[in-house]
Amino acid sequence: MDLPVAEWKSYLLQKWSLLPKSIQVTVSTAETLSDVFLQSSSLLQPEDEIFLKRLSKGYFVGKDSGAPLFYREEGNKKFQEKDYTVAAVLYSKGVSHSRPNTEDMSLCYANRSAALFHLGQYETCLKDIIRAQTHGYPERLQPKIMLRKAECLVALGRLQEARRTISDLERNFPASPTLADFPSQSVQRNLHHLKMKVQEKENLPETFPAALAKTLEGVDLGEENKQLSNASSSVGLCMDPLKGRCLVATREILPGEPLVKEDAFVSVLNPGELPPLHHSLDSKWDTRVTNGDLYCHRCLKHTLATVPCDGCSYAKYCSQECLRQAWELYHRIECPLGGLLLTLGVFCHIALRLTLLVGFEDVSKIRKLCDEVSNKDIYLPESNSRVKTLNSGLGEIEKNGKIVETPIPGCDVNGKYESNYQAVFNLLPHTENHSPEHKFLCALCVSALCRQLEAASFQAVATGADSSRLKAAAAPELCPDVTVWGVAMLRHMLQLQCNAQAITTIQHTGSKEGIVTGSRQVRLATGIFPVISLLNHSCSPNTSVSFISTIATIQASQRIGKGQEIVHCYGPHKSRMGVAERQQKLRSQYFFDCTCPACHTEVHEMAARPRWEAFCCNSCRAPMQGDDVLSCGRRGCAESVRRDHLASRLQDLRQQVGMAQKLLSDGELEPAIQQLLGCQRDAKSFLSAEHAVLGEIEDGLAQACAALGDWQKSATHLQNSLRVVEARHGPSSVEMGHELFKLAQIFFNGFAVPEALSTIRKAEEVLSLHCGPWDDEIQELQKMKSCLLDLTPSL
Repeated sequence: MDLPVAEWKSYLLQKWSLLPKSIQVTVSTAETLSDVFLQSSSLLQPEDEIFLKRLSKGYFVGKDSGAPLFYREEGNKKFQEKDYTVAAVLYSKGVSHSRPNTEDMSLCYANRSAALFHLGQYETCLKDIIRAQTHGYPERLQPKIMLRKAECLVALGRLQEARRTISDLERNFPASPTLADFPSQSVQRNLHHLKMKVQEKENLPETFPAALAKTLEGVDLGEENKQLSNASSSVGLCMDPLKGRCLVATREILPGEPLVKEDAFVSVLNPGELPPLHHSLDSKWDTRVTNGDLYCHRCLKHTLATVPCDGCSYAKYCSQECLRQAWELYHRIECPLGGLLLTLGVFCHIALRLTLLVGFEDVSKIRKLCDEVSNKDIYLPESNSRVKTLNSGLGEIEKNGKIVETPIPGCDVNGKYESNYQAVFNLLPHTENHSPEHKFLCALCVSALCRQLEAASFQAVATGADSSRLKAAAAPELCPDVTVWGVAMLRHMLQLQCNAQAITTIQHTGSKEGIVTGSRQVRLATGIFPVISLLNHSCSPNTSVSFISTIATIQASQRIGKGQEIVHCYGPHKSRMGVAERQQKLRSQYFFDCTCPACHTEVHEMAARPRWEAFCCNSCRAPMQGDDVLSCGRRGCAESVRRDHLASRLQDLRQQVGMAQKLLSDGELEPAIQQLLGCQRDAKSFLSAEHAVLGEIEDGLAQACAALGDWQKSATHLQNSLRVVEARHGPSSVEMGHELFKLAQIFFNGFAVPEALSTIRKAEEVLSLHCGPWDDEIQELQKMKSCLLDLTPSL
């Protein structure tokens, strides 16, 4: 996903292994990125490009004239099954393959409007009706779509427009010869029904319900930070002798306080772990629903009504405006390269998009920054140096008894760190830490991309007012220093391993009919956030991150004292991995050994396995201790067992739990409960009471009981699961917040009012530390609380 597809990666690594030793040494010892790029790119042969082109063709991103009918028919099947969400996605796929101003496109938009109507998305339905008519919706079918338009307007309370639409339909329907075969009785019946609805709405008293819309602007950072853009005034930027740049608290920070709110400088939607379409044997066209079908490729807004690029079937947007902006900024260059970019991976795609964004502005800016980085001796003080932070963006370093001022990398001439390309360029590429074969792989990916751009001569931008300037900036024959583009892209590709930020979203799990829903965090896109990249890692962080579209918000998840470092988790968290696994992960990806308090404690105290992974004594339930042979930790108990025996039992138990979860997802509730109860009895005989598997079992039992309407039993099982979650992740963790949300749903549906209100309050307190007021779960909690208080005013 981030790096190239497996076939291209394996091909390049094999090519590296077959190079003469002398050439490997030349590339390995290259002193600058420019040398790495030039020496590696000279090794890219025509047969390599032919192989890459063949791989790229597997990701078909063009428009296929046969696809719209196929997707429309597949969408109709889902529509008949009343699966309107999947139907809308399939109609969108048909739209993506349609040419503008064709019947194919108009019919796909019209069908999608029907699915959106049944989903209650009336405003979006109206937009699709307009799109269908704009692209030539057949006149013979106009009554159907006009009736739908009138129904939307009635549902939205726009009664004057609804009456006008009904009048137009009554006036035009009998007079049009093309509508003679349309079932007039059906139209008249529907018109009469709509008139009655309009009359009913007009007789209703006008109400002003409480606004439940999300606050898309998010949280306010308060007073402007004059040193650091997109950050609260409580955040300061400084240089640390060992860590380099870091963020610290300039005053005491309270839990839940917003610290950074930053829009991605650039982001690319992750295509997901999907094989190329040429690997599929079932169909020429793909019916799988991916993030690319559900989110805008520019702003990452969730939508079922995407607007496609006119030139390809891959890029989709939430609106015509997003499409226009993407096209002007980068997509007109990327559009003909879609299959190649999917083959080369997200990191290469981001590297190209970064250089396109800055290059259109001023291509010489990249040359200037390259020269500055190559010629500048970046000094990081030794461990015995003392560093202070100045408001001017300069670091004060005490060296040999003298105070030396040094600019903090990435700051402008006034000492301010802005979220701009200069800051992006100054993120460390860690060139010296990457393996020679990895640098070779990245350099050849960039070189292949540059050659494709060179061959195309950027014909995609041959029209437009500024096309001559764009061509001059990009086309190698017009820009003698095109190599600087390749070097800049290589730098960005290497930067991304340590500085890319996963943009995530919360997706709800469970069946559509489920009353109680779960949730999971999924990676939606990859972005660059220059300010957030300044945060150092801790396996036990004091912040949490959440996203709205491409905007990231960092909040304090606990109290942070004045002068204390503000830290973030790069992935390896103490509640998810043991210290050895965390250190290995951080060393291999980020090139450092973690010395955070959590790692220090686990290493020096030689901590036993965490409670959520521990085995217990079958006789007395005390923890089992040891390496290969485990012995009971309680004095007087002689129980012992080999670790590999218990590990085998645990593996078997996980398989049994998986079978029970399959029964649960298939709706076979009673068999699922019996299977889970058997797993529970087995688990309690050798696993600790807070083992993660026991938590999964209790969670499954809670889901099954909720589906049967046994709310009391469901709540009991979920409370048992909560104890496991709290032991593993902590009482104020976001995981605890999600579980409390589920418990609140169960109490609410069981009408256990005091318990529901108490759990809602706890869930809001925990989730507010990690998410803003726009969060779906917080919004739902507020609705539940409002409903309960309305029903029981005495409370």
